[in-house]
Amino acid sequence: MSGPLTDGPVVVLASRVRAEEKRILAALRRRGVDCAHADTRTLAGAPTGSAADRPLVLNREIGHARAVYAGTLLEAGGAVVVNSAAATEVCGDKWRTALALGQAGLPTPRTHLALTPEAALTALDELGYPAVVKPLVGSWGRLVTRVADRAMAAAVLEHVAALPSPRAHIVLAQELVAGGRSIRVVVVGGEALGATWHRTEGWRANVARGASAQALALRPDQAKLAVRAADATGAEIAGVDLIEDADGRPRVLEVNHGVEFTGFQDATGIDVAGHIADHLVTRKACLEAGGDA
Repeated sequence: MSGPLTDGPVVVLASRVRAEEKRILAALRRRGVDCAHADTRTLAGAPTGSAADRPLVLNREIGHARAVYAGTLLEAGGAVVVNSAAATEVCGDKWRTALALGQAGLPTPRTHLALTPEAALTALDELGYPAVVKPLVGSWGRLVTRVADRAMAAAVLEHVAALPSPRAHIVLAQELVAGGRSIRVVVVGGEALGATWHRTEGWRANVARGASAQALALRPDQAKLAVRAADATGAEIAGVDLIEDADGRPRVLEVNHGVEFTGFQDATGIDVAGHIADHLVTRKACLEAGGDA
């Protein structure tokens, strides 16, 4: 396998080194951990390898497809990857996330999968309006559309049908849960670190779209739900998005495998990078002891 994966026992994999990756690398170094950054774009290899040297890799690749394939490539070569390729694939696909959450018996918004834009119109009729139309893969609320009625849905889906990618024609239709807050819970190693809620003037509460993160006292039921959601998808490190209904009851909206935590950390004062570094130190110690990481 080519690429700088032998530079250190702990490798942070990313094609873009953002504030989060810089903080994680700094936290590892403060703990005396030999670590290095590897650029995902440099990786190439065969589908088999040796597990003799099992490097520990934190997968922070921002592109979903490249993150999944990087994970499978590295795991095939004997590396231990956090989050695993399987978890990355589930979390990066909204339908597969919904399936995993549903199979775990967790509360979620009602969700239908439509294999064509035409079928999506039927699914929306069954869900009722207003509703939300989502692509299978995407971040920061891009291409997520609130549809108020059937006429608006038909117009949106006409544009979806004109997109060039066949995968883009597969549509997630979801009920719009209104009246409550959008909550982000960061989970690391089975622990809910804390929570923020997102204040916004619009209906999409993505920080990347201008929403502001406000610290929130995390209730035990919210913490338990977030940990169960991360566990259902296999994610060791996750940003779990909850949505409250008008009565304050939380449902799981999404589980993000490559959580961006700068806004969360600034709002709460919680050292997320430090918690991630501590989790990796524990995993590394387990590997060195010959245990199952």
